[in-house]
Amino acid sequence: MTASSQALILTLNAGSSSIKFAVYGTGAGAAQPSDGSPGDPQLRAKGQVEGIGTRPHFIAKGTDGQVLSESWWETVADGEGHARAFRQIWSWLDDFADGGQIMAVGHRVAHGGAAYGHPMLIDTQVLRVLTRLIPLVPLHQPNNLAGIRAVAADHPDLPQVACFDTGFHRGRPKVTEQFGLPRVLLDRGVKRYGFHGLSYEYIVEKLREIAPDIAEARVIVAHLGSGCSMTAIRNGRSVETTMGFSALDGVPMGTRPGLLDPGVILFLMREDGLGVEALEKLLYKESGLLGLSGVSNDLRALHESDDPRAAEAIDYFVYRIGQTLGSLCAAVGGLDALVFTAGVGENDADIRARVCADAAWLGIQIDADANVGGQVGAGLRISPAGRLPEVWVIPTDEERMIARHTLRVVRSA
Repeated sequence: MTASSQALILTLNAGSSSIKFAVYGTGAGAAQPSDGSPGDPQLRAKGQVEGIGTRPHFIAKGTDGQVLSESWWETVADGEGHARAFRQIWSWLDDFADGGQIMAVGHRVAHGGAAYGHPMLIDTQVLRVLTRLIPLVPLHQPNNLAGIRAVAADHPDLPQVACFDTGFHRGRPKVTEQFGLPRVLLDRGVKRYGFHGLSYEYIVEKLREIAPDIAEARVIVAHLGSGCSMTAIRNGRSVETTMGFSALDGVPMGTRPGLLDPGVILFLMREDGLGVEALEKLLYKESGLLGLSGVSNDLRALHESDDPRAAEAIDYFVYRIGQTLGSLCAAVGGLDALVFTAGVGENDADIRARVCADAAWLGIQIDADANVGGQVGAGLRISPAGRLPEVWVIPTDEERMIARHTLRVVRSA
């Protein structure tokens, strides 16, 4: 299977030990809007390299799920991981493209800071600014930038576009961005930015397609995966969101705590002598569902476990989602629709049912059969027809959002 001879877009989402990638076509088969804007890129293949730094594993699959290529290799030297992984992706692309040409690479970048609210063509100045933002997201931004540098090193003339997870949340009322700290810190950028923006942006566009009556209304989206956040949206714009200055805040996650009294950090520093590195490890890798349960960060394993701590971790997860849902409804003055998305939101019917049962006070009701057995497809309403608030399950597609932005930016450059 090949991509056919046409212009292609490669999207990269680089993490600390993995790189997710996708290839999109922009020629024949790409839907062309009547307004003259770039057509919607069409997925040709996707895959990932995991195990970077240990024993990397490359796999690429076609749109039908068929494995197109798979390989493993040993890590030879420290620091070579992302560059070597990219070379493996590109080597496969040379065969897959079959005469097609990569016209641009789009990257998911965690933080755009105050400087960048929209996708940007990457140049030396943009890269310099994004590098200065590393202290704001120390476990995400360096990996995103490693992917950019790896591409530039091997293909310096290839256009690259940065798509920011903070971008969707730009323009919120100032009161939603502030902490109760001295203003000098706000002026230094210590404020609530919000993340998972590419996912929320995709959900808004999909709602306009499948549920236009509520797309511009009061919508709460629950992005529940390994990382979790929730956002209140009105008129298609972010009003309030749970992740703030960092990707640690809000609802609990696989290994991150969510909402935490900062006094806990002071206590651990004073009483246990924890430094920055130990605290960073605790907050990013040892907390959340994993820390509470002592079993796993994966809800599938927690559902199957007979350890009472696993059940307690799930209870806490559901409780905090419900509590957060109430506060987000207050931010937008009510609720017209609740949307579940991302790995847990799309696939865990039990969590959806428990969250909705606890939210009955908001008027939420779901069809149990639709929730458990309905085909999600491009979107599934699990609330009874005509019932408000509506409840939806909509698969997110951040890679498609990156491809759309990349195509628009390079065509307008």
